[in-house]
Amino acid sequence: MEEKDFYTARGYQIKQRTAGVLSPSLEDYLEMITRSITEEGSIRVKDLAAKLHVRPPSASKMLQKLCDLGLLDYAKYGEIKLTSYGLKLGNYLLWRHQTIYEIFRIIGQNKEQSFAEAELVEHILSEQTVHALAKILHFFEERPQVYAELKDYLS
Repeated sequence: MEEKDFYTARGYQIKQRTAGVLSPSLEDYLEMITRSITEEGSIRVKDLAAKLHVRPPSASKMLQKLCDLGLLDYAKYGEIKLTSYGLKLGNYLLWRHQTIYEIFRIIGQNKEQSFAEAELVEHILSEQTVHALAKILHFFEERPQVYAELKDYLS
């Protein structure tokens, strides 16, 4: 890699955003909307705002951005609905989070730490990297004796 190809963490974030990738905040919104609709059947702005610890007007602005991207159908004061594209991307975000969480659990992190760190790390990993992590999980699922050896080694 040449020096001119190197960016700071913020530089890589800006580069991703200009490549059409959702911002971490938009990903968090879409992930929470997908999780809520999947688990509870529906969600409204005030409930979404409460779950994300933001004010309803802030949530409304983010919902509009997700609508503009074709991920949601939402009318003010109504239920938030995912488009087919939004559901597909939202399910990927949930899968990505769970995959990273499970990797952290495999290496011995407790549940709370694994959840918190997955929430932080998920926004910076490429889809290719997440799929590679999923292969590692699959590897250990097929080889429980190897997983047991790893657990012994790490403890």
